[in-house]
Amino acid sequence: MSRHPAELIQRKRDGAELSKEEIREFVDGVVDGGFGDGQLGAFLMAVCCRGMSIREIADLTLAMRDSGVVLDLSSIEGVKVDKHSTGGVGDKVSLVLAPLVAAAGVPVPMISGRGLGHTGGTLDKLTAIPGYRTDLSTDEFVRVLKDCGFVMSGPSGDLAPADQRMYALRDVSGTVESVPLITSSILSKKLASGLDGLVMDVKVGRGAFMKNRTDAEALMESLVRVGHEAGKRVRVLMTDMDTPLGCAVGNSLEVRETIAALRGEGPADLMEVVFALGGEMLVLAGVADDATAGERELQKILARGAAMECFLRNVEKQGGDPRIVDDNSLMPTAPVVSRLGSSVGGFIVDIDPMVVGRATVELGGGRRQPTDRIDLQVGVVLLKKLGDPIAEDESWVEIHSATAEDANRISRRLVAALTVAKTKEDPGPRILARL
Repeated sequence: MSRHPAELIQRKRDGAELSKEEIREFVDGVVDGGFGDGQLGAFLMAVCCRGMSIREIADLTLAMRDSGVVLDLSSIEGVKVDKHSTGGVGDKVSLVLAPLVAAAGVPVPMISGRGLGHTGGTLDKLTAIPGYRTDLSTDEFVRVLKDCGFVMSGPSGDLAPADQRMYALRDVSGTVESVPLITSSILSKKLASGLDGLVMDVKVGRGAFMKNRTDAEALMESLVRVGHEAGKRVRVLMTDMDTPLGCAVGNSLEVRETIAALRGEGPADLMEVVFALGGEMLVLAGVADDATAGERELQKILARGAAMECFLRNVEKQGGDPRIVDDNSLMPTAPVVSRLGSSVGGFIVDIDPMVVGRATVELGGGRRQPTDRIDLQVGVVLLKKLGDPIAEDESWVEIHSATAEDANRISRRLVAALTVAKTKEDPGPRILARL
């Protein structure tokens, strides 16, 4: 790069609006190593603290997209639509949604990421399927999409390479929640994957990176405006992440819950989000007139088993073992399973998702550093949900751990997650807003 990285860091630190040329110079430095890890971390922190204009975010997104190969999916018929979530605790929506929407005839080219902080990542969950490959080449990505209607892969080495390096450093530099960095990270990968439309799930609450509605609305607006700048149709839903989504939290455990959901046995709150996002995807694809009609169509597809068939085809095409559908024990299984009871009786009025998410990371189910190895077998399963009655000493959570010592240690952490009251409170809706 022509100028010293410190110059760009200082300009953004001081609140300057970077030019298109400066942003492209920064992205070039990310890819060719002109920005060292320390300098890149400093730049990311400057962006996190000082922000970026919509024009800057759009320039950054397109420069990151153009840092590698941009897929051409014109050979595949139909409107290609993808979905992305900002991440939450127990969020296995993509695993259920992709085969469901593909079974409706909508191609879903899904470029996914690994876990960030206390949230799980789609790629990590898929790794729990024996043999399943998420490191597809560009040709393999297109071939799987043609063969079974959807594909789930990490970005190949030549797809948005700038984001791959930035994504890893955001997790350890305290910059995960930055709206410009979230927007550019998501959209650069999605635009590089050759999609025509995108439905976004922006989560808000204690278990999300956006803790309040003001921040979530800012991210929603940023995604829509930058998407339009890039010539793509984007629809965004704000969904509640003030309690874990579904029951399972942890990689292998969430794949098991995915299989149950594809059988029509998914938790109600999980399926509420799946159908809402899927309905919007069908609208973007021109398959449904409105989201409500799209949701009804997806419910019919799920009921007749077409989504499960699509899921099985994809597992086979990406090298996985389809027998997992009938035999969950083929996936990583924790040697120690224990339960934690409530100290009082009443009704469950709160389960703190951050406590649950951090407990899963502490068990080994998430990363503290990019190089950390994930224990796919560990996690927790909620036996009770908000509004459920519970008796004193009745179990409300199941802990899947590598050792009994881990289980005892995490039990002490999880006590703080549960709140029980004498009066029942009905849980609110998961879908909070649409843009």
